[in-house]
Amino acid sequence: MPAPDLQLLIDAALEAGEIAKRYDGQNAKTWHKPEGAGPVTEADLAVNDMLERELRGARPDYGWLSEESLDEGNRVQDARVFIIDPIDGTRSFIEGSNTWAHSLAIAEHGEVTAAVVYLPRRDRLYVAEKGQGATLNGEPIQAATIGELAGAKVLAARPAMEAALWKDTPPDFNRGYRPSLAYRMALVAQGRFDAMLTLRPTWEWDIAAGDLILREAGAATSDRHGNPLVFNNPDPRLAGVVAGNTTLQSKICAALAPTHAPQ
Repeated sequence: MPAPDLQLLIDAALEAGEIAKRYDGQNAKTWHKPEGAGPVTEADLAVNDMLERELRGARPDYGWLSEESLDEGNRVQDARVFIIDPIDGTRSFIEGSNTWAHSLAIAEHGEVTAAVVYLPRRDRLYVAEKGQGATLNGEPIQAATIGELAGAKVLAARPAMEAALWKDTPPDFNRGYRPSLAYRMALVAQGRFDAMLTLRPTWEWDIAAGDLILREAGAATSDRHGNPLVFNNPDPRLAGVVAGNTTLQSKICAALAPTHAPQ
């Protein structure tokens, strides 16, 4: 039986999926956020409204950080905080694809303790609770064990493989890609891919849930410098993400150039 916080996230994610599926992404009203921050649809906002109402109503003493809510900053004073991406992969949603996800997490003193990544169009519910392992649709999942860079199946955007970002030549990965960052992390936790990386400054709401799901599936996570991922920061952006089993993740971090322009 999931702990109350985790059950709260599961119930909210399932309800979010029902709301999002009522919209046809290709015909949904869409706006573009200021400063090139990407698109948002009426479905994103409808899901966010429900999540904020239900989750904050159930835990009024928890802080709130969501991609689609104004960040008032006072959340950093809270011991526990919801970290939410109502629809991760909005561009995929707009295109009518099915690789978008709801990403819901609770962090306590900077560490994620409960997490859900739900893909309603694919019927995939990834769940993790601190110290209790990770599951997909109720079945335990485990990260892959391959330890060599060459031939590893790695989820990464094409710009992350530019030569300038690596100490030597980029590793000979079998590169794949999915538009939802939360889904990429979940696929590595599931063992479908060996590792993932993103080297751009990365919003906490994109990766908080995936971080715990990965770690509970036996993977290691860090920013691109090898530092642990810590959440609920005043500026909710981290220095990218590198994830995989302990050996592979460490080798990727070691192979990256020490400094580079954000990618």
